[in-house]
Amino acid sequence: MKSLVPGWPAGWSRERRSLATVVTASLALLAALWVAASLIALAPAPIGPNAKFFAEGMVVTMQLTVVASIAGVVLGLLAALGKTSRMLPLRWVCSFYIWVIRGTPLLVQIFFVYFALPVLVEAIGWEWLTNASRMSEFTAAALALSLNVGAYNAEAFRAGLLSVPRGQFEAAQSLGLGRWHTLRDITFPQAFKVALPPLVNNVVALLKDSSLAYSIGVVELTNVGARVQSSTFQPVPILITTAILYLVMTTLLTQITNGIEHRFDIEGRAS
Repeated sequence: MKSLVPGWPAGWSRERRSLATVVTASLALLAALWVAASLIALAPAPIGPNAKFFAEGMVVTMQLTVVASIAGVVLGLLAALGKTSRMLPLRWVCSFYIWVIRGTPLLVQIFFVYFALPVLVEAIGWEWLTNASRMSEFTAAALALSLNVGAYNAEAFRAGLLSVPRGQFEAAQSLGLGRWHTLRDITFPQAFKVALPPLVNNVVALLKDSSLAYSIGVVELTNVGARVQSSTFQPVPILITTAILYLVMTTLLTQITNGIEHRFDIEGRAS
């Protein structure tokens, strides 16, 4: 998808154009959430009278996406480092986590976190630590989405780490750099560029996957649409409106992620 604002001055640097795209798309997304209720209210019934609920559902959807995206990136990086570690037990644990998450449906994971996790935590006496017995629907959905996207992010980060030539490590060792400095200053910057495209794709996919939070009662956009549909018995306009609102959010979010991706596209390959 091309940039939302293709007419940035030709004299601007790549970093400046990328920053301008990210800022513009972010402000557009915030503006869309801010004025959503007013714009949707202009639509005829049954959409207009329920504009407030659709707008609130959009906000909850974006909140789920942002929280799970940040947590998923951190979790994915840790899992990737663990899976490529020299410590065999750590590799086993991280590999098992990725295997389980990628091999089971997200809906099952959401149900497990919301229904089964509190029971298991309470059974081993850790409810004081996680407060799982009073876990809200939003918290459970955010946790499940974070675990899910974290597993996919881990494979993206691992691919990036493995793409760095071994000669880079050997050169760093010959210069007397430790493993931490080698990872921070040499390995990770190169690996991040390789991992970035699938990472941004996972974020956009996460926004759509957040609709499964409806299954445990989170009042996000899909849940709002289902409630309005059940009260008005008019599925066609409700589903079309829900799809359009998702399309607006994914389009603006894609512009943000594209701007971030172009920020690190030093070779100009994305162009």
